[in-house]
Amino acid sequence: MSFIDSYNPHLLDGVQHVHFIGCGGSGTYPLIQILHSRGLTISGSDVEETKITKAERAMGVTVYLEHDAAHLGDAQLVVYSAAIHDENPELKAARARGIPAVERSVMLGYVSRMYSHSVCVSGTHGKTTTTSMATHIFMAAQKDPTVMIGGTLPLLHAGYRVGQGDTIILESCEYCNSFLNFFPTVAVILNVHADHLDFFKDLADIERSFHRFAELVPAGTGKVVVNWDDEGARAAVEGLDRPMFTYSVKDRDTDCYADNVAFFDGYGEFDIIIRGQRYAHVALHVPGKHNVSNALAAAAAAYLLGVDGSAVEAGLASFTGAGRRFEHKGVYHGAEVYDDYAHHPDELEALLNAVQPLPHKRLICAFQPHTYTRTAALFDDFVRVLRRPDKVILAEIYAARERNDLHISSKDLAEQIPHAVYCPTLEQVADELERLARPGDLIITVGAGDIYRAGEMLLKRGDAK
Repeated sequence: MSFIDSYNPHLLDGVQHVHFIGCGGSGTYPLIQILHSRGLTISGSDVEETKITKAERAMGVTVYLEHDAAHLGDAQLVVYSAAIHDENPELKAARARGIPAVERSVMLGYVSRMYSHSVCVSGTHGKTTTTSMATHIFMAAQKDPTVMIGGTLPLLHAGYRVGQGDTIILESCEYCNSFLNFFPTVAVILNVHADHLDFFKDLADIERSFHRFAELVPAGTGKVVVNWDDEGARAAVEGLDRPMFTYSVKDRDTDCYADNVAFFDGYGEFDIIIRGQRYAHVALHVPGKHNVSNALAAAAAAYLLGVDGSAVEAGLASFTGAGRRFEHKGVYHGAEVYDDYAHHPDELEALLNAVQPLPHKRLICAFQPHTYTRTAALFDDFVRVLRRPDKVILAEIYAARERNDLHISSKDLAEQIPHAVYCPTLEQVADELERLARPGDLIITVGAGDIYRAGEMLLKRGDAK
């Protein structure tokens, strides 16, 4: 059952004590900070002491190591992380005692209602970057936002921030329909493509979920920000009865568009035109046309919440990327080494388009596919895109949550890609990178798993010599 069907407006009424099962996770920690700052008593449990549990203790949170039903005490609400199973003794005890228990993402939806403005950034690709851009803008505007990002943002030295302002900015993931737990006042839809086909039936099913997400925006007072350049996004909002605000890199008939676009060594500079007036002039420090589009989305959300264009200019000028989003890792014998989270063919293509204008002799791409179902479903697209780099190294597929019932391997991709090499282990990937690397090369480790480790191994070898 989704949040949209089961929301209880009285869940937090009279609640003074909240217990968190799995309190040491990076996803639960910001929720604990928010609720603690609002005067609630917080307790929690986890299996080991971490930096997060130590920080929670320093806040005044009672933290238990290991799980025991007795730890609930007089808790009136229980929040548990996605990793907690139904047989957990604390969760079983809460249900037996009739204490309401909600998963972390559901609780985040309730927390989002505590803020006057909730900016929820969704899309198949670009969520982390756009949420990070919006964070930079709202910080530049001194709005003191609360932020939840699916990656690390150097500005925050973390993937979250608990502010005192009236705005919360949330990266909103469609997988398992988790974004239907949120309550956006500004819902951003960047793009809608076929992905997570282990959960969704097909693209039409994905579009329906994004439509439901847009419907969460309150009628009359909220806005749905839509990328009008993306066919899937347009399809998702077809027939929507919520106010929409469209943006485009090329279509001047939209509410917000980029004008006078120029690229300097791959980095975009352009004017943002909103409803016929110049809102801001932006010079980006992240490459690629796709980041022009991401910047427009972040700027549109800021505009709708009354942020001055000067804050958009300053915020985007200070943004140099989020962790694992074309992140510069170092130099190995004259070759620049980067890392990127791209794990879908469209993301890969956008990355390669962004990289192409940058100075380099050869592009070497070490790619680790993510999940067997995605690799199988999008196999031909992966082959097409991965034929573009000068050299390709394919690590074995990162299983994530899956078993290999499809009996597919990265070796199958390598056989279809000229000049591709299959390396079953990350150590072998690092070996191949070391063998190939020359001064002037641009090396990118790419994927949503642990492929970044191969680049780090390579750089350590360089340091040791």
